[in-house]
Amino acid sequence: MAAIAHHSPLSHAAYHDLLRSLRDEAIGDLRGTPTRVSRNGRAYWYDSFRVGSEVRKRYIGEDSPELAARMAQAQDARAPAEERRKERARLVRLLRAEGFLGLDPTTGSLMAALAGAGVFRLGGTVVGTHAFRLYEGELNLRLGFDQTAQTDDLDIASFERLSLALEDVAAPPVQQVLADFDFAPAPSLQPGKAWRWRQTAGHALVEFLTPAFGEEGLRDLPALGVQAQALRHLNYLIADPIPAAIPYRSGVLVQVPRPERFAIHKLIVAARRRDEDRLKSEKDRQQAAFLIAALAQDRPEDLAEAFEDARARGPRWRARIEDSLSRMPDSAALLAGL
Repeated sequence: MAAIAHHSPLSHAAYHDLLRSLRDEAIGDLRGTPTRVSRNGRAYWYDSFRVGSEVRKRYIGEDSPELAARMAQAQDARAPAEERRKERARLVRLLRAEGFLGLDPTTGSLMAALAGAGVFRLGGTVVGTHAFRLYEGELNLRLGFDQTAQTDDLDIASFERLSLALEDVAAPPVQQVLADFDFAPAPSLQPGKAWRWRQTAGHALVEFLTPAFGEEGLRDLPALGVQAQALRHLNYLIADPIPAAIPYRSGVLVQVPRPERFAIHKLIVAARRRDEDRLKSEKDRQQAAFLIAALAQDRPEDLAEAFEDARARGPRWRARIEDSLSRMPDSAALLAGL
C-alpha cells in the first residue's frame, strides 16, 4: 500500500477549531434551562423552556462528563453570533485552501438543512462514503479522488430505541426538508412506508437505516418522522458515534461512526454483498484497507479493540471478517500485529 499522506498541522488544528466552535454553538443555543432526565438506566440532557403555559423540551444529548462541562460553560460571555459565524467561515476557507474535500452545493445545502432540523442532534449518524470522507479531518488524512469519488447516495442511520426514548422530534419534519429538495419517497414492499427518498430531478438518494435486533425489515424512527430499513451488524457500526464538521459555508455539525468501527464493519459488509455487487465489495475493502493502515499507525489500541469486539460477537461475524481479510493480506498482517 502507498504511503499515507497527511494534511498540514495548520489545517488539522483548523479543523478541530471548527469542530469545537460548532459543538459549542450547538450547546450554547439554549432557549431555557438545561435539564437532566433519566430513562431506563441512561441519562439525557434537554433544553427545557416555556411556551405559554406549556413546558417543552428540546433534546441536547446523552449525558457525559464532556457534555456536562460544555453546558456549565454555555452561559459564559461569548462573542456575538455573527462574529462566531464569520470565524467559522474563515476556518472553512482555510481548510478548502489546504485541500480539504468539500461538498457540492446541493449536497452541502441538504446536509445543512437536515442538521438544522435536528437530524444529527436526535441521533442520526452519517454512514457510507460520506462518513468515510469526513475521516479526513478526524484522522488528518489527505484523501485521493479514487478513494472518495462523490456518491449521490446519503445514508443516515439511527437507533430505533433511542428515537423512541428522546420524546423530541425534528423540526421542520424530515419529510418536509426532503420535499424542499425535490425528494420523493421511493416505493417499498410495505405500502405507505418508505425508507428511501429519491430526488425527482437527478440521481441523488437518501436512505434511512437502523440496527436489526432480530428480523430485518422496516422500523419507525419517531424522532425523525421516517421509516428505516433494519440491518444486521449496524448496531456495531453506530454505537458511540463521534461528532464531525463538514467544511461547507460556515461549517455543518454532524456525527459519524468511530473510524475503527467503520473499518471493521466494511470488512463484514464486503463479505455480505451478493455477486452482482462486486464493485461495491471492492470499494468496501479499499476503504477498510486505507483506514486500517492509518489507524494501525495512529490509533492501534482503538483498532485492536474494535477488531476484537467484532470477532467476539460470534462465528458468523468472524467468518465474514476472515473472508474479506483473505483477499487483503496487507490488512490482515496489520491486524494480526496489533
